[in-house]
Formats: sequence, structure tokens, C-alpha cells
Amino acid sequence: MPRPWHYSDVSDSSDLVIDAAGIVVRRGPATLLAGVDWQVELDERWVILGPNGAGKTTLLKLAAGRLHPSAGVMRVLDERLGRVDVFELRPRIGLSTAALAEEIPADEKVIDVVRTAAWGLVGSWHERYDDIDDARARDLLARFGVDGLAERTYRTLSEGERKRVQIARALMTDPELLLLDEPAAGLDLGAREILVGMLAELAADADAPALVMVTHHVEEIPPGFTHAMVMSGGGVVAAGLIDDVLTSDNLSRAFGIPLILERRGDRFTARAA
Repeated sequence: MPRPWHYSDVSDSSDLVIDAAGIVVRRGPATLLAGVDWQVELDERWVILGPNGAGKTTLLKLAAGRLHPSAGVMRVLDERLGRVDVFELRPRIGLSTAALAEEIPADEKVIDVVRTAAWGLVGSWHERYDDIDDARARDLLARFGVDGLAERTYRTLSEGERKRVQIARALMTDPELLLLDEPAAGLDLGAREILVGMLAELAADADAPALVMVTHHVEEIPPGFTHAMVMSGGGVVAAGLIDDVLTSDNLSRAFGIPLILERRGDRFTARAA
């Protein structure tokens, strides 16, 4: 039986991978997003920053085709949400989130954590893999420095190793869009810096998909990211080229306290004024 989608089957001629216009998301009396406009092109690398409750993860769920807007138009990979079969769209999008990571069986072998993405599964069952699946999974594990762990069980990995395996899994189908929700959350300083370096290499790869990463911390922004969006209260404080958007003023407005943003080379730090 063929897989429902395979990583050589789909191509898209459009350079615009996300096109959001007037996006509103409501849940009961709460408005999670209020009139968000956003466009992402194929060669762009975006970071989305803001405090808890800003709407970052909600926006990422929309981009992943796992949530529909209450109002406005959301197009992902030239498909309009609400008019496309999301089960055909989702395999074209690589996604790494804490919620998805929690679904991975603890006794799953690392190689299978990655390979099962070819079937859109979390946890292996009775599916069969081609040599090309096995080779791609092992190449991705090698790219993120965890190929030596391929036969280990997921539960035996450190948190930093798990994060790298999750990103390798997200790339298994050679997606056109890669979405990372707080990929460095919970990592110690060493593990964070290793991951930031690997994401910087991915950002510099001309063949890599468009990247969108959500984070709370400017210190986690990899070199090579080109654009930024700062959010607060379900709205956009600023969005555009990273040098224009990441300012002390914009961060202070978003987080509600006076902040000083400093830059050294391609890395950022922030502290209270």
C-alpha cells in the first residue's frame, strides 16, 4: 500500500507559503487573535516572539492547518483553510511542538520516531518502509548529530537529544514549510547552543523549507533568521525584517516592561531597563 503522501510527490510554484489577511480566532468569549495580517515567502526564516497569551502558538496552529480562523482568510502553501482537505495539506508542513512530542511512545526506537512521519503516524504499527525512507531518516538523524542514537528508545534520550530527533522527524517528508514551537524550551545552556547552531545551519541552507519558529527568548534566535514578528494580546506589535522589528521599544511594548535589547554579531540578548 502506498503512503498517503511521499516526499517527492508535491511541488508548489508559488513563493508565498503563508498569506494571512484579517485573521481572527475566537474561543467562547476570548479573542485569541485579532485582525492579524502576515505573509511568509519561500526563502524567509521567521521568528515569532511575545509573552504568554500573545497568540503565537495559535498562529502557528493556523499555519500548520490544525486550526481554522473565526474570520479572515488564511492561505497556506497556496491553499485556503476551509476549502482544502487539511489531511492532504498537513504532510507538506513539517511541525515540531511540545504537544506532538508528548504523543511519541516512550519505547519507540529513535529511527522509527523519524520514519513514521512518512506515514503521518506517531508510533509505529504494521507499516512498511522502503530503503529510501530508511536512508532519509538516518541522514536526518546524522544532520542533527543523533545518528548514533538510532536504535535507542526515545525514553533514554536527554531533552536536548529529543528536541533534535523531533526536528529530524518534522523534516522527514521534505516539507515546504517548517514550523517549530519553542524548540529550545527546557534545554540547558549547552544543549540550547548546540540546537541554535544546528538551526542556524538549516537557515543558511538554500534548499531548506521556509522556517517559522516561536520563542519567548531573543537568546534562542539562530543566526540567519531574516524576519521577525512581535506579538502581544492577540495582535501584531511589529512584523518585517528582523533588524527593523527587533528593537528595545517593540519588545518593551509587547512584554509590558522597559527592556533593553542588545546585539552582538548575529545573536541577541534582552534585559530589564
